[in-house]
Amino acid sequence: MKFALAGRNVTLTWSKVALAAVGMLALAIAVLDFVTFPPHLPDYRQVRAAWRPSEAWLYDRNGVLLDSARVDFQVRRLAWTPADKVSPAARKALVDAEDKRFRSHRGVDWWAVLGAARDRIEGKRSRGASTLSMQVAAYLSPDLAAPGSRDIWDKMRQMRAALALEKRWSKDQILEAYLNLAGFRGESQGIGAAALSLFGKTPATLSRDDGELLAALLPDPAADAPEVAARACALAAAKDCARFEAGAASMLGPARSLALDPGLAPHLSVKLLTRPGMRVTSTLDAHIQQIAITALRRQLQGLGGTRARDGAVIVVDNDSGEVRAYVGGVGGASTAPAVDGADSYRQAGSTLKPFLYADAIEKGYLTPASILDDSPVQLDTATGLYVPQNYDHEFKGPVSARIALAGSLNVPAVRTLLLVGVDAFRDRLWDTGYRGLTEDGQYYGYSLALGSAEVTLMEQVAAYRSLEQRGRWSPLKLVKGAEVAKPRAITTPQAAWIVGDMLSDPNARVATFGLDNALRLPFWAAVKTGTSKAMRDNWCIGFSDRYTVGVWVGNLEGDPMRAVSGTSGAAPVWRDVMLAIHADRGGKQPSRPKGVDERRIAFASRAEQPREEYFVAGTAQSQVALAPAAARRPRIVSPVSGSVYALDPDIPIERQRLAISVSGEAVGHRLELDKRDLGNAEDGPLVLAGPGSHRLRLIDLAGRVVDQVRFTVR
Repeated sequence: MKFALAGRNVTLTWSKVALAAVGMLALAIAVLDFVTFPPHLPDYRQVRAAWRPSEAWLYDRNGVLLDSARVDFQVRRLAWTPADKVSPAARKALVDAEDKRFRSHRGVDWWAVLGAARDRIEGKRSRGASTLSMQVAAYLSPDLAAPGSRDIWDKMRQMRAALALEKRWSKDQILEAYLNLAGFRGESQGIGAAALSLFGKTPATLSRDDGELLAALLPDPAADAPEVAARACALAAAKDCARFEAGAASMLGPARSLALDPGLAPHLSVKLLTRPGMRVTSTLDAHIQQIAITALRRQLQGLGGTRARDGAVIVVDNDSGEVRAYVGGVGGASTAPAVDGADSYRQAGSTLKPFLYADAIEKGYLTPASILDDSPVQLDTATGLYVPQNYDHEFKGPVSARIALAGSLNVPAVRTLLLVGVDAFRDRLWDTGYRGLTEDGQYYGYSLALGSAEVTLMEQVAAYRSLEQRGRWSPLKLVKGAEVAKPRAITTPQAAWIVGDMLSDPNARVATFGLDNALRLPFWAAVKTGTSKAMRDNWCIGFSDRYTVGVWVGNLEGDPMRAVSGTSGAAPVWRDVMLAIHADRGGKQPSRPKGVDERRIAFASRAEQPREEYFVAGTAQSQVALAPAAARRPRIVSPVSGSVYALDPDIPIERQRLAISVSGEAVGHRLELDKRDLGNAEDGPLVLAGPGSHRLRLIDLAGRVVDQVRFTVR
């Protein structure tokens, strides 16, 4: 009994031990299950939907890729690449290297696990046992161990995650995710970015050797070329490793440009591509864009970086207002290649004059035959005398408005501004889309006629297009299908057409530009050049009945150009582009609108040859004559205010007198030099002025000063 009792007691004790062991095992399993419990992984559709490339893409109007822009700088990845878009040879090379039994296991390659355990027991270098499924699970869940980790618990979590993944995903989906999520080199994620950045290819064109090199990168993406080549050679079981050595050196050499990215519109892509994954179809035409790039690059190379470093070109279809070419710069010798020259504010120079003359013609103040005096003029301003000069520092005397505009004469433009009014002209420019003119007219003063305001090339092209569009202005289109504001009338169709005719007249340009110049085309085109103060900017903008083309050449950092003028800087680019885009058909003059009369005119003074001229209805005339002296304000013509004269010690002082000239009705007027009476103004006295600053005044019969100039003798 006792024994039995004792025996019973012994039996009871082992039961308790067994029960306790079972409990401990259950607890251990529960703990192990908790420790290795895999995270919830998204399904394939969720992963695809959440994919965001780091790039955005810009296409031309026909779907041709123009450029791409990096928008996300955390990682470099392109659009999701379907597995069937990766060459079979490269796919096989990657699968063979990373998981050769991928198609036969269910997430964990137990043979590989056993082999890795054996290697560790025997002290050999472990080959690793991560399957593609395990690696994809790690990519999808950041809290899982990264691929290649040796932590046993992390490995177990990866295994369980891989087993769960294979129950919900197909093998093809897992392989496709792996190809897109794997990091190959540096910041390149996915086979799309790797193929492009390392080989300059699409994934579909990768060779077997390319696949071996990519597979050789996966264990250590930062490995050097010899190590990658040796690993690729081993994976391929090749006897001759020379081809892998050359391939690795090329693949990992200096930063490879993305050969499949044309890079045709880098400045516009920065402007339009603002979010990762964007695919923007622009209004550009890849062919015309290439024409503009080639013409600008050729001209800048010809000028040389010591003369001019930067330039920009815009081409617009007149009927639609769509931009066909947008070149913000071409690099080369530029010291600011990232700056968009097509959208940078620069001084306008003479390019604003057409809108000044259009305003004057519209209001009836001028006709193309009106005579303007191209002679020295001085205007009192708040900051002193304003004395405009022509580009060549010469004066041509009485000229018609047609020749004054076509020849880009400055003094007649200032006289026209006096008729129109500075504030009225500033408002006209604002209405014509020049939104850099944020101050009132008095801020710019008389220099506004000569282009002292700052404008962009985009604004310039839109404004000149409005002349071809019969005085109607509207914003330009950069994105296909985008809605823009409806055209609005800026000037009358008659004034716009007449100004276009003046700008297209090669004979009217002869006096300034000569017979043979870059502005003369074998077909009809209206064009205007401009050069800003100190030769910092050079413009050429013009239009045919089909296109408006604008060109800017200068230095983006603001330093002056050297030996570059309107016809030697921007005009050759404009000419090359115009000839190329009109190769199929030349431009023709737009039809004359109603309200424009044609009449033959003659100039009484024979200042210009008789010709056919156009007038706004009601302003036509057949004979043009200079106003009589009695109709002109008396003023001092010579010396010009601000002049500096030097006495020559080798010439007798008595022979170094200054001739004073006065124009207008000056009967009874007297001249006074430094308060010394010089006598009757009509006599044109010769005066001797010693060294120093002098003031010459013209005084009428009532003793009022009607004009005065200052000059210096040294």
